[in-house]
Amino acid sequence: MSRENELVEVPLHEVAHARTGDKGNRINISLIPYKGEAYGLLGEQVTTERVHALFSHRGATSVRRYDLPLLEAYNFVVDDVLEGGVNTSLNLDGHGKTHSFRLLAMTVTVPRRLLADGSPWRKTDT
Repeated sequence: MSRENELVEVPLHEVAHARTGDKGNRINISLIPYKGEAYGLLGEQVTTERVHALFSHRGATSVRRYDLPLLEAYNFVVDDVLEGGVNTSLNLDGHGKTHSFRLLAMTVTVPRRLLADGSPWRKTDT
């Protein structure tokens, strides 16, 4: 097996980027792989169960995932995670913008070739 096909466990941010928005006590997180080839692998590994577990300490009651195959992206909707929302919460991040970074810290296992260019995990000379 070539080093480019070698499986590596990495933080999700090495394979994708994300953006968070809010509506009331709900956030939605868009997850977009850097390379379209990673779309299916991320769908297998970044499940609603894993995302719910990631935000359960914040009181998340449910997670829905919307698959967007034509965009090669996913949208996750996480309910009851903002302590009431921006107008009622004393939370420092009332809009939930930092939650995308929490998602991007989740680990996934992917072939080395799917990593972002310049990733320290992409190096094959070690």
